[in-house]
Amino acid sequence: MAELGTTLNGQHQSTQHQPVQGPHQQHVTAQNPHLHHVSGHRAAVSGRLPSVLIATRHGESTANVEFQLAEAAGALSVPISCRDADIPLSLQGRRQAQALGHWWAALPSADRPRSVWCSPYVRTVETARIALAQAAGLGAVPVTLAVRYDERLRDRELGVLEMLPKAAIEAKHPEEAARRRKMGELYYRPPGGESWADVALRVRSLLRDLCEEESGRPVLLVAHDCTVLMLRYALDRLNEEQLIALGPVHNCSTSLWRAQDGRLRPDGWNGVGHLTAPAD
Repeated sequence: MAELGTTLNGQHQSTQHQPVQGPHQQHVTAQNPHLHHVSGHRAAVSGRLPSVLIATRHGESTANVEFQLAEAAGALSVPISCRDADIPLSLQGRRQAQALGHWWAALPSADRPRSVWCSPYVRTVETARIALAQAAGLGAVPVTLAVRYDERLRDRELGVLEMLPKAAIEAKHPEEAARRRKMGELYYRPPGGESWADVALRVRSLLRDLCEEESGRPVLLVAHDCTVLMLRYALDRLNEEQLIALGPVHNCSTSLWRAQDGRLRPDGWNGVGHLTAPAD
């Protein structure tokens, strides 16, 4: 089995890799037969860690819907005229955010986030607001719980490829499409945009601040597909092959790391069981 290690301060700690939960599984701990641990990391500041770190991608956005339709049809454009930062949730995305709030409220009290860090993009802001309102409405968290907006959690910037379906990139920027295939997503930086590695740099910066400011507290991060991927990449020190093998992060999925023995240890990845569970 491949080895995974994690770091925030350059000190690598390796442990034998264990399987990570699939998309329909939920939390994993050694104390629970449904749960298991994989690897961990040392904090940027010794002894300072959130007790639990939970990351979620925003709910389905209107752009997610339009791009799915465009990819299926091989279209060269999508009917989106606003900035990426201003794209809202779809109706399904709002339902997913409500389900996330139910899941939040059902967590054990010690694991229930009392602090929220959120991307400032509209779709993440709406996800956090709806989930928080749902959890507060169920009496699980204070309705006045503050949400901290941090631009380091924003989505990957794609520069000249922004809002272009795959067919359009091949047709309008064939040289960039070829360079992207050659470089791979981790290192390919479109003109005016970011590579995954660029996103990883800002995620590492955010983690250092979060570990310092949220010591001993359960925290929820509301972000984007690439941002959550880079969070796992940074915390578990994946290599390029392991990162690519993860696949996409699902809308309103839950990924969790738990502080144990001075490290944050993965306790579930990309879980979506709460999105299909029957309503109470």
